[in-house]
Amino acid sequence: MNINESMKKQLLAFQRNEMTEHHIYLRLAAATGDSANREVLLRIAADELRHYNHLKKATGQDVAPNRFRVWKYVLTARLLGLTFAIKLMEAGEVGAQESYGEYENDFEPAGLIAAEENEHEQELIGMIDEERLRYTGSVVLGLNDALVELTGALAGFTLALQNTRLIAMTGAITGIAAALSMATSEYLSTKAEDTDKHAGKASVYTGIAYIFTVLVLIAPYLIFKNYFVCLGITLALGVGIIASFNYYIAIAKDLDFRKRFLEMTGLSLGVAAVSFLVGFLLRQFTNIDI
Repeated sequence: MNINESMKKQLLAFQRNEMTEHHIYLRLAAATGDSANREVLLRIAADELRHYNHLKKATGQDVAPNRFRVWKYVLTARLLGLTFAIKLMEAGEVGAQESYGEYENDFEPAGLIAAEENEHEQELIGMIDEERLRYTGSVVLGLNDALVELTGALAGFTLALQNTRLIAMTGAITGIAAALSMATSEYLSTKAEDTDKHAGKASVYTGIAYIFTVLVLIAPYLIFKNYFVCLGITLALGVGIIASFNYYIAIAKDLDFRKRFLEMTGLSLGVAAVSFLVGFLLRQFTNIDI
């Protein structure tokens, strides 16, 4: 086919993207322990290679993959899970499908490639069954409870105690005790439900999420001396945890990030404000000076 330089440049960009995704799917397939997932990933890798070869016939050139992009998605899958990595790739493929559509009249295979890219997304959505996503509810329970309870408790302790080391110690004791209590409750709750989740694993996910949040939130009180600075940093860290986790869930489960983030942040900061006021009132009325 006769193509001008502008179109050839775009087709070469498509070609590199197809080869890059071919290598990504191959690496993800090699890393997964699930045979069904591996089979689908290998088939999609073969489709990406076929798309590359269609484009190569038009351009007459070989193109190397984007090694950085391959490394990025493989590392993302290892750290944050196969689902999250693939959903991030999907977001990029939406633009690719639209771009292929623009060349459908000039490059016959473009429509087929765009359609298959869409099929890939649907297959990928249906194929994933990761343990970490099955226990998302348990992680949410641990994070949410720790953020709401501990930000509130630390805000109250800050004004009532006014000693960073004492606040950190009190917060740690309160947080760890609450984590054990929450993990136990999750174990009993999961065991009583008709679900495929393992009660022990659910309790561990809840407990770990809770204790992780406790350690992050009390850290400023172990580093800085000014308790108001510590409280400000703790609240900022709490908002950061909320944003990070909700972004992960929004991508992995196709949920509304903004709604979940604002709701969780509002609850945490609202409870912190009320607890701060309670700490102030208790200090005023009890006349206890530490």
